[in-house]
Amino acid sequence: MKAPLPRGLSLRARLTLIYGGLFLAAGLVLLGVVYALFNQQLGQGTTKILARTTGPVPTSSVSPTGAPRAGGSDQVIIQGEGGPVRMPAGSTPQSVADLDTFMRQQRKELHDAATTSLITQGSIALLVVAGVAAGTGWLIAGQVLRPLHRVTETARRIAGAPAADRGLHERIALRGPDDEVKELADTFDTMVERLDRSFDGQRRFVANASHELRTPLTVGRALVEVAMHRRTASPDVLQLGEALLQINSRHERLITGLLLLARSENEIVARAPVDLADVVGHVAAQTAAEAAEAGVTIEEEPGEAVTAGDALLLERVVENLVENGIRHNTGKGGWVSVSCRTEAGRAVLEVANSGPSVPPYEVPALFEPFRRLDSDRVVTAKGAGLGLSIVQSIVRAHGGTVTARPRPGGGLRVTVLLPACPAPVETLPT
Repeated sequence: MKAPLPRGLSLRARLTLIYGGLFLAAGLVLLGVVYALFNQQLGQGTTKILARTTGPVPTSSVSPTGAPRAGGSDQVIIQGEGGPVRMPAGSTPQSVADLDTFMRQQRKELHDAATTSLITQGSIALLVVAGVAAGTGWLIAGQVLRPLHRVTETARRIAGAPAADRGLHERIALRGPDDEVKELADTFDTMVERLDRSFDGQRRFVANASHELRTPLTVGRALVEVAMHRRTASPDVLQLGEALLQINSRHERLITGLLLLARSENEIVARAPVDLADVVGHVAAQTAAEAAEAGVTIEEEPGEAVTAGDALLLERVVENLVENGIRHNTGKGGWVSVSCRTEAGRAVLEVANSGPSVPPYEVPALFEPFRRLDSDRVVTAKGAGLGLSIVQSIVRAHGGTVTARPRPGGGLRVTVLLPACPAPVETLPT
């Protein structure tokens, strides 16, 4: 199984970054164009000498059009970018070259000040507007992606249901404009509806087939037993009858397992507090005879582990695990350990056994129906190949999980985790 990839940025965050980045890039281009035009316009300014006068120059010595009037002291009137400029006596340059250099310096200082102001203030304004645009894009992306979040939440609820096919009755039923998102939601609803019908039909078929097959098996077993108990029955008939009874018994166990598997996949409506410690003690007493016959010792470590569910189904979980540990063991000197406890808000059931080594890659297949190890795939096997499948189905129906891992010395260790609930308070009769 491939390891899950690290989660990156959400689609909403990516849309916001793309929207904000495009806006920022467009703003930078606009700022660059404005700067280029400003720099070009400022560079077109020239300095012209309009007049050089001697003597006092009255205020009206310069005409409104910029032409000098007669009279004036030693002053130079120039036409700059801001209009006519009169240089006062004592500060007037001594030559036209000095005057041109002075005006160029003034123009450069003005250009630098204007450029600095444009870049600084323009950049600040651009960043502020880009931030506002990114926030607006975040809100808009959230509104656009809200239907997708609804699709995701519905799919997560269906996938996280206690049984994989029990939440398939739920639908998204998205209302809104007929766009791509609604098309996706409608397609998802159609797929879930078809899966729901398929699983319902499968469960009904298993249940009906199991009930229909029980009757001929019961009749066949009765006929074989009648034939075996006749006084005239020969040894060959008795031997054949024993073989037929073993095959018939295996088929009966198979049908019973299918019925239980179909039942455990249904929703558990009536739930009651069940202490797994009581279940462990009861199952250990029931399986003691089978364990003694197989030469296996059952070790109990019951601790308080209260959960809510169906007591009969939870008893079947413990019984299947213990019987599985007894049947797949080393024989004389083998052991099965059963323990339960409450840990971190979960009721924990652990069943471990000695036995042959189990390859790790074979463990996941053991929870599939009719799957056994290679050495157990024979017609006369005691199990029907549904034990761990039934355990997994019942545990999932109770909102729990079941895992198995090989033991270093051989055998398996199966761990069942169920939601814990407070123990019922016993009231004394008055």
